[in-house]
Amino acid sequence: MNPQKIGVRDRLAYEPINARKQLELPGKARVAVWTIVNVESWSPDIAMPRAVLPPPMGQPLLPDVPNWAWHEYGMRVGFWRILDALKSRNLRATFAVNGEACSVYRPACDAAHEAGWEFMGHGFHQRPMHKVEDQRGAMDETIRAIRAITGKAPRGWESPGLTETADTLDHLQEAGIEYVADWVLDEQPVTLKTRSGPIVSVPYTVDLNDVVVNAVQLQPSDELYRRGKDQFDRLFLDGATSPRVMAISVHPYLSGVPHRIKYLEALYDYILSHDEVVMWTGEEILDWYQTQAAATPK
Repeated sequence: MNPQKIGVRDRLAYEPINARKQLELPGKARVAVWTIVNVESWSPDIAMPRAVLPPPMGQPLLPDVPNWAWHEYGMRVGFWRILDALKSRNLRATFAVNGEACSVYRPACDAAHEAGWEFMGHGFHQRPMHKVEDQRGAMDETIRAIRAITGKAPRGWESPGLTETADTLDHLQEAGIEYVADWVLDEQPVTLKTRSGPIVSVPYTVDLNDVVVNAVQLQPSDELYRRGKDQFDRLFLDGATSPRVMAISVHPYLSGVPHRIKYLEALYDYILSHDEVVMWTGEEILDWYQTQAAATPK
């Protein structure tokens, strides 16, 4: 017998941010900022997850060398720029990685691990969860691939394209995943229901995501900086009374290119010029939230 499915709205209750129990960041910080570096494995022999060039005469052709190469540049060059930008500022990222990328791009994964980054599952292949025949099997395979590099299972998960079917959360919780980044619906962590127990949503972003900013909205090279600065300023203001979480999501083939990297660096420098800010990983935000939830009754 199949277990009863939980609807999307039934995963959490509606709770306005100004009517919930008070959270408190260490040192009276106002904002917790986390960076997500997304590393994916694209196959040139199937349709690309996204494209920079339209197909000639409107007819898709495979292998899709130019669009595959657009992404591959990010792993050959762009990733290392982002790594250097973070290391030079003593910042650690959360590394959202396809399970397959753990072998295809092993040197990059090793470098991320050596830099102390947190690893987060990002699907095994870069394809929507709706197209994965055996979701739990793909999750387990991704967890094994990450454990082979880091020595431990990932605690977090970001689905490719933030896609979920009706039972993705249930599979993730049962696989041992503790938090997800798919639910871009709040500025504080929230607890989601699954058929086997709770799982936490850590605030992620589509607004400060270079796929949206640069590949979808086709904004100028400095847009992530301008938008990120404005986003931070307001969260810092609101965080004086109720702390907020800010996510910065980047992809090597977008933010790692020469005409954009200095704006990502400038955004970090602007944020770091402020006190009352903590620069965390996803699992550090999770630990903080769980400690707060345990210490303060609802």
